[in-house]
Amino acid sequence: MKEINITEIDSTFRIGNAEDKENGTGVTVLISEEGINAGVDIRGGGPASRETPLLDPLMGKRKINAVVLSGGSAFGLNASAGVVKYLEEKNIGFITDFGKVPLVCQSCIYDLGYKSSKIKPDADMAYKACIDSEKNNPRQGNIGVGCGATVGKLYGMEQSQKSGIGIYAVEIKGLKVGALVVVNAFGDVFNGKREKIAGLRTKDKKNFLDFKEEWYKTINQEKKENNNKEMQNTTLAIIITNAKFEGAELCKIASMANDAFARRIDPIHTMYDGDTIYALSTDGNDKIEVDINIVGTLATQVLETAIERSIINSQDEEA
Repeated sequence: MKEINITEIDSTFRIGNAEDKENGTGVTVLISEEGINAGVDIRGGGPASRETPLLDPLMGKRKINAVVLSGGSAFGLNASAGVVKYLEEKNIGFITDFGKVPLVCQSCIYDLGYKSSKIKPDADMAYKACIDSEKNNPRQGNIGVGCGATVGKLYGMEQSQKSGIGIYAVEIKGLKVGALVVVNAFGDVFNGKREKIAGLRTKDKKNFLDFKEEWYKTINQEKKENNNKEMQNTTLAIIITNAKFEGAELCKIASMANDAFARRIDPIHTMYDGDTIYALSTDGNDKIEVDINIVGTLATQVLETAIERSIINSQDEEA
């Protein structure tokens, strides 16, 4: 098994970013002009999403043209209009009697409390991310949707820690699997040795607090107005592979990959989180047939490393 650039998985997709660093929010887009097979797995109680029903296997076989990850919570769903505009200008989309309709799925993180809640990702920002995708030079850290991502938010922004985008991809015997993740979690983040690498900190930000120990202290306490955690955390990921799969199979791969969240983020899948994983299968010339269980297992492993990288590449900026 060797590490590869995520763009080496296939030439049929590309990734771009745009952000507003001053206000702490951004957009990341994965575009497939030819269309890409997709599935999704959504957990947690606060998802903000667009067109995800397209990925329900009961809706039939249908390829999508883009996945958009943005900040701005539900406000950020407006960003997809910029991606639709970009694709429409290139005459890309699902063929209908009266023109091609771009199929664009989107999920958002809640980053309104990071710097400014006045500016949210919009169509113009997403359009810029599409233009950036033409360079196809994916980056990690505090860019794109990762611009406003944080973790360890039991006590709000004051004691949280910065996170961002993490990317990792591998190849083994012709099978290629990659992951892009933005970690915006309620809980803490751990490495493979179960060592905390990011999360809830002391007030002086010099040390970590035990998240669960602090959380359990709130049992039977009245909920404080400044500690409203509901629907303010979302970790989003995209798994992409050159293995040949369609809707229902990709939903299963996304479901398996969710184990990576459970292994590296704790607590996870609470009603305060809106965790979502997309799984995509490319349609290039080098697509291969592989046991779905192997791909799901490898996707989980790759996503675990991507989660770590979301922290490693964002440590230089504090929330």
